[in-house]
Amino acid sequence: MSTANRVLKNTIWLYVKVGVQLFTTLLATRIILNTLGASDFGIFNIVGGAIAMLGFLNTSMAVATQRFMSYSEGEGNVERQKAIFNVSVVMHLSIAAITCLALFILGFVLFNGVLSIPSGRDNAACFVYASLIVSTIFTIISVPYDAVINAHENMRFYSIVGIFQAVLKLLVAFACIYATYDKLITYSFLMASIPGVTLIIMISYCHKRYDECIFNTRKYFNKGVLKEMTGFAGWNFLGISSSMVGNYSQSIILNHFFGVMVNAAMGIIVQLCGQLMALTNNMMKAVNPVITKLAGSKNEEEMLHWSFTSCRFSYLLLAWIAIPFCFESNFLLRIWLKNVPEWTVIFIRLQLIRTLLEQLSLGLNTALNAQNRVKKLNIQSAYLYLIAIIVICLLFYLGYPPYMLFIVMIALVVIQTLLKLQLCHKYFGMGYNSYLRDVFLPSAFLTTAMVIVGAASLFFMEECLVRTVITFISTWIVMLLMIVSCFLKKDERIFLSRLIRKPIFV
Repeated sequence: MSTANRVLKNTIWLYVKVGVQLFTTLLATRIILNTLGASDFGIFNIVGGAIAMLGFLNTSMAVATQRFMSYSEGEGNVERQKAIFNVSVVMHLSIAAITCLALFILGFVLFNGVLSIPSGRDNAACFVYASLIVSTIFTIISVPYDAVINAHENMRFYSIVGIFQAVLKLLVAFACIYATYDKLITYSFLMASIPGVTLIIMISYCHKRYDECIFNTRKYFNKGVLKEMTGFAGWNFLGISSSMVGNYSQSIILNHFFGVMVNAAMGIIVQLCGQLMALTNNMMKAVNPVITKLAGSKNEEEMLHWSFTSCRFSYLLLAWIAIPFCFESNFLLRIWLKNVPEWTVIFIRLQLIRTLLEQLSLGLNTALNAQNRVKKLNIQSAYLYLIAIIVICLLFYLGYPPYMLFIVMIALVVIQTLLKLQLCHKYFGMGYNSYLRDVFLPSAFLTTAMVIVGAASLFFMEECLVRTVITFISTWIVMLLMIVSCFLKKDERIFLSRLIRKPIFV
């Protein structure tokens, strides 16, 4: 199977998983809210939020593990893959132990004055906390196996496991309806068991199917690999943590200068944009192992080709919803929320612009990660976030409106993209003209055509449902025309025509 076919097939599997997860999550949440009641449901989420604070540590280690697994897969060095797997398992067992100890100590603080738990529910809340610690440990231990599956681009199995998890969560929600014991404790115990079940499935599958999944630390543990992986994870930790701190501090700054109503608008944007980002995240999950394996096989030209392709198509996947939504955001938000908080419309338009611009360099970020060129990028990103926060505070102090936060963050994205281009030029000999020709100009032409058509409906029609439908349909039609005429490259048009004649699942 060709690389393009493989990426497309994996992306489709990931979208199927997301669709099932979205449906089951919405249904399960409704059932659990009605079954537990608002108070017990709130307890579960408060305690879960406390544990989620350590999630970014596991994220940085997961990125490191997946990068090294995919890179070694590209090298074709099975012995090194075995060393990476053993180092990864030891690292994540250590992280699980440290996390367990840290959360145990944190529990004494949280349940002695920090968390406000309703009277009589202290024991249940403690059980929830203990269950979520167990669940977190299972999740951490599963990272090396997740990385192996990603390195082999086995998104079908990955998606089936994800769908199985989603179905189990829905079954747990139904089980709680008929539970005779304390429903919150029952729910916590069953939810904590799900990661354990999926971990057993992944361990059994990987050890049976993949040669590198042999756990023998005496033979395969390599201190040099450990040093490489912890160094890579450390710089990723800097980048991820600075991004998280920067994003979290934005809400605090807005609250300080403008009050909680602006935070309500910010919360809506986070939820909406988080759902839209699933459109591009799944495609990138399918293409990231391809880019990393090409780096491992020293095929930098093909690596850059797929980096550019992922930038272009991640932009396309977000643009087809984001651009028409920007034009009709006022009407759509009023239908969804009825009472739309002040500033929400302009916030969401600017945030979507920022998110669209970020797509133009996602593939470059993967290429830099693949070649272990993350130190300079993450140091620069940390400085830029710090400068951005200072500038935002200064602007608000001088009396500028709250939407200036998003304008500053858009400028930050532009600067970060330019820095990534400069680093790719320095390390891989990437031509700036190649990026302009293959990524920026096709995306700019597509955007210009969609914006012109979308703006036309605003001038000729009043705000209503009919105008919204016309805006979406007209922008989608012009998008399809632009895709065929100038967005797709010649080889991509040939691939598309072959795909129409013979679908990949046939």
